[in-house]
Amino acid sequence: MRTAYSVETVRAAERALMARLPEGALMQRAAAGLAAACAELLGRVYGRRVVVLVGSGDNGGDALYAGARLARRGAGVIAVPLNPERVHGGGLAALRRAGGRLASVEAAGSLISRADLVLDGIVGIGGKGGLRGDAVGLAEAAARGRGAVVAVDLPSGVDVESGEVRGAAVRADLTVTFGTYKPGLLVDPAREYAGVVRLVDIGLELPGAGELQALQHADVARLLPVPGVESDKYRRGVVGIAAGSARYPGAAVLAVAGALRGGAGAVRYVGPAGDAVISRFPETLVSDQGPKHAGRVQAWVVGPGAGDDASAVGEVVGADVPVLLDADGLRLVDVDAVRARTAPTLMTPHAGEAAALLGVAREEVEGARLGAVRELARRYRATVLLKGSTTLVADPGGGAVRVNATGTSWLATAGSGDVLSGLVGSLLAAGLPALDAGSAGAYLHGLAGRFAADGAPVGAHDVAEAVPGAWRDVCDGG
Repeated sequence: MRTAYSVETVRAAERALMARLPEGALMQRAAAGLAAACAELLGRVYGRRVVVLVGSGDNGGDALYAGARLARRGAGVIAVPLNPERVHGGGLAALRRAGGRLASVEAAGSLISRADLVLDGIVGIGGKGGLRGDAVGLAEAAARGRGAVVAVDLPSGVDVESGEVRGAAVRADLTVTFGTYKPGLLVDPAREYAGVVRLVDIGLELPGAGELQALQHADVARLLPVPGVESDKYRRGVVGIAAGSARYPGAAVLAVAGALRGGAGAVRYVGPAGDAVISRFPETLVSDQGPKHAGRVQAWVVGPGAGDDASAVGEVVGADVPVLLDADGLRLVDVDAVRARTAPTLMTPHAGEAAALLGVAREEVEGARLGAVRELARRYRATVLLKGSTTLVADPGGGAVRVNATGTSWLATAGSGDVLSGLVGSLLAAGLPALDAGSAGAYLHGLAGRFAADGAPVGAHDVAEAVPGAWRDVCDGG
């Protein structure tokens, strides 16, 4: 599992470690890892041109010491301090001893254009808001240049805590982060600016579960339900699907497709698209008598393609089993009824639906996804899965948020969310807590989308059919 920690936690761990180490030892550890990552990226260090963009904080010191290490290996290293009066003294001295040179901000543009590598040490984890002043021009020059851009700890200008990008920021090809991941490196839009993220262990001792968690194959494999020798279809869990309408029968078919591949022993379908469902999936238990008369289930999925029929949504929300609310179900549900539920509730909005639930503009959700998912979970007293390029899952208790990035942009296709709802609902019926069901389901769904697409357009039904392959890949260790 990748775990990201807040700035406050990271700084406390750094202080505790520095108290036990010789002065400057922690910065040397960071610089050594940074220089090694740069050397690996360059392939050959001798004769390469490196430009180091230097701010006034410790990130600038890390960058200067790393530049000195590269210079000692034969690179031509030029440092560009934004504020020469506040540059890290020890780092600057080390660079000069190694043969590195200084240049002014005014001369930086032409130097960056010829560089093989640009090292971004402008702003550290304490930075807030976008870049300002001369730093904006340096970031723009780095984006235009031919060389690789490596960010020190984080791309300058992004918000390391929230993943927001409120103004100009450096776009890195590689971000070398120290000690632990930071939330902004795992959450869009900042994640897009970070490029590939490489973690350098500097010996920090970090407590608890962190602010953000990104599951890996092994984590998901431990969560997935496996039937035992005494299992039958009812012991494995039965999921109910209340979805579809005369106008949108396909949503029902796709939700059932996801549910059948999600680990539950049986799927009950309720709604007006029964003929379409049974013709495609004859193993489905179909009813047209409404959720209350469908038979026993261990979890419900309600909302995909439901249109304007609020009756089924109300019945499902009143049930004393876990409920997943998606699509039209999010629009039709009574907010107070959701808050009053004692059984788990999992809401799965995309950015537009989340914006409507919060009463804000869609752009506000897209720009501050971490804050949005936490606020939705708090406000609705439900677990919330916020769909997008990085899927976020938050519990109402305010613990660590789960983040998932296994997907592909080809998943932005009609019906993909219906498959996800059915898949996650099946995991709920199999007994997984809402946070785990949402996290594992998003991971499998994203992986299935990647397998199905393989770099080409894909339909939602292809994603559903690829779920078993993704499941096997996870359980086999990748």
